[in-house]
Amino acid sequence: MYIADKLKEIASNFPDQLITTFNNHHTSYGDFYKQAEKLAGYFQEKGYGKNDIIAVYLHNSDYFLICYYACHIGGFTVLPVNTKLTAREVEYILNHSEAKALIYDSRFNDLLQEIEPSLHRIEDRVLVGSEENGVIGLEAIIHGKKRTLKNPDAQDDDTAVVFYTSGTTGRPKGVMLSNKNVAATAQIWMEAMDITYADRMHIVTPLFHCAASHVFSIPVVYAGGSLVIEEAFSPEKTLETMEKEKVTIFFGVPAMYSILLNTEKLKTVDLSHLRLFSYGAAPMPYELVKQVKTLFPDVKVQNMYGQTENSPAATTLKDHYALAKIGSVGEMLPQTEVRVVDEYGDPLPAGQVGEIVVKGPQVMKGYLKNDEATQQSIKNGWLYSGDLGRFDEDGLLYIVDRKKDMIIRGGENVYPVEIEEILYEIPEILEAAVVGVPHEILGEVPKAYVVTKQGKVLSEDQVLSYCSKRLANYKLPAEIEFLDALPRNASGKVLKMVLRDKVHSA
Repeated sequence: MYIADKLKEIASNFPDQLITTFNNHHTSYGDFYKQAEKLAGYFQEKGYGKNDIIAVYLHNSDYFLICYYACHIGGFTVLPVNTKLTAREVEYILNHSEAKALIYDSRFNDLLQEIEPSLHRIEDRVLVGSEENGVIGLEAIIHGKKRTLKNPDAQDDDTAVVFYTSGTTGRPKGVMLSNKNVAATAQIWMEAMDITYADRMHIVTPLFHCAASHVFSIPVVYAGGSLVIEEAFSPEKTLETMEKEKVTIFFGVPAMYSILLNTEKLKTVDLSHLRLFSYGAAPMPYELVKQVKTLFPDVKVQNMYGQTENSPAATTLKDHYALAKIGSVGEMLPQTEVRVVDEYGDPLPAGQVGEIVVKGPQVMKGYLKNDEATQQSIKNGWLYSGDLGRFDEDGLLYIVDRKKDMIIRGGENVYPVEIEEILYEIPEILEAAVVGVPHEILGEVPKAYVVTKQGKVLSEDQVLSYCSKRLANYKLPAEIEFLDALPRNASGKVLKMVLRDKVHSA
């Protein structure tokens, strides 16, 4: 069942069930579906149909999800736009995708005016916020008259959504996910997290990113549960909301957990309704998992691994392995096959490092208008992830590093994640990232970027002394630089490209 059909079924059978909470505004499944249906009807009346792309350029809100589902209901393709991009990056995505309509927040007026002369493809605009320049407001549509809605005759392979990758290397690519991809991912994660109608999922990471939408929001709606949405992560407010809204599942990147554990308010809030702490974007350091498990012994911890290109869904590390298999991203998800292969695509035995490949109903259709990149990434139905990994003897997967992040120091392979794990053991360190930097003799050597916890002081000698007792000499950072914060993209991943650029521009 496609996600629009599932939403309609729940809205018909349980119209009063709560679907979203945002800024103290509660919306039922019945009202949510009616509003999304009106927006779908509006675009159909405008002449939009299958394969027409509608860009959604909004901050986190209940409106974001109404727009997302409206595109599925109407049979259009939805394009979530990263709200943290520069004007030129937004311009590239809108023009490359050939989006025909744009739903946007009025707070982006200045940015859009800057690129207006080059947006030749956009035919219609819908505004959220103060209406101006004759652009129709979203509220006027979703709270307005009922509109005639035609059956879009949705098919498995229709492109339901396009997510542009974060562009950490080169131009971002548009990942096309089909109706079948999105529905399969909803079923996979609903089963993997045991999500039910009673769950209240806390969303603080960006909905324009595949993880917040497809790992958490859509599976919860598929199960008939509720979403508690915040515009952004703020430790004090996030904890307050978690308590007030009786949240059962929270998702954050490891850095968020580190911040929450160092927030005074954590000592006084009542989080007794929580049943699951989920995390992704990177493995959680051992000490951080241990702190979470110690403070919340009754709350399970679960790691999620995947990429936009697989919707994202590949493996998951469940609570019973949280401390026993630290650093692992877990076991294969339902309906999913994962292998570690050599350069010829042949599977490698446990313990050997190779490229991680994924197969399943969630693997993308391909990259928008980029057949060459699609053929490089998908071979014989297997998605080549670009991640290096290995399986252990129990069949659990470990990410060794990104293929492009591996450092070759004088002929020795050095995996930054191995050094980072050691750095995270140092109590004074809040965040750490390691990249390769040029060296005249060795070719490359590791450089560590470190962020200390507030009020903590640490010297380079202290860091090296700790590492030298736990790492081989060739793995030791040749240099350590202290930063106020690590550069991250909207999904919370560290932008190692930016750190490398710091080296080259120094």
